[in-house]
Amino acid sequence: MRLPWGCVLMKLSVLMPIYNEKEFLEDIVKKVLRQQVVGIDEIELIMVDDCSCDGTIEVVKDLAQKYPQQIQAFYHEHNKGKGAALKTAIGKMTGDICIVQDADLEYDPADYPLVLEPIIQGRADCVYGSRFLGGRSKRVLFFWHSLGNKFLTLLSNMFTNLNLTDMETCYKAFRCDILKSLPIESSRFGFEPEVTSKIAKKKCRIYEVGISYQGRTYEEGKKITWKDGVQAIWTILKYH
Repeated sequence: MRLPWGCVLMKLSVLMPIYNEKEFLEDIVKKVLRQQVVGIDEIELIMVDDCSCDGTIEVVKDLAQKYPQQIQAFYHEHNKGKGAALKTAIGKMTGDICIVQDADLEYDPADYPLVLEPIIQGRADCVYGSRFLGGRSKRVLFFWHSLGNKFLTLLSNMFTNLNLTDMETCYKAFRCDILKSLPIESSRFGFEPEVTSKIAKKKCRIYEVGISYQGRTYEEGKKITWKDGVQAIWTILKYH
């Protein structure tokens, strides 16, 4: 990737909401911190534990002590949801660009260069990493989850007049000033349709890139359910 002439190196804020991810947390943190992206000279990882009850909090504390120059850690006293954890992280970020990173191994930080490139080059304000665009590997799992994701994306597109292929993706990157300017209200999985609606209304320059995806089964720790899909529909209608 080539940078525009005179481009200033940027700081990346990685926003990581965490709930009961003791098994995978250390591996994903190491992957995040070792990423090298052209145009990025500093990475800060903002970890927000949402009142985990499986020993995750101790792992977060250990990692924050191990990487004090790169990790900021915050802890919710009560379980509030992914959106609430992201709101905490957004309030603490100090970078130029940010990206949402789940605390499992479904999304690979090796895709950061692809996702961040349009923003670094000044072409985009926001970039979505799509699991449904071709060219990257994807674990084959649940038909109904895939269909549900595509339905929610279609419904969101109808109201936002966008042509996204994956509104529900975790990998969303933003210019930090834009994300900070959005009054996010959703505390749980409604974050995805709400932020999509608000960047569409703001007329942001939105790009999509294909990413890899190694989805989990429920036995492996997947948490989202059909109830979250219903909430997403309600959120789409609320913010249209």
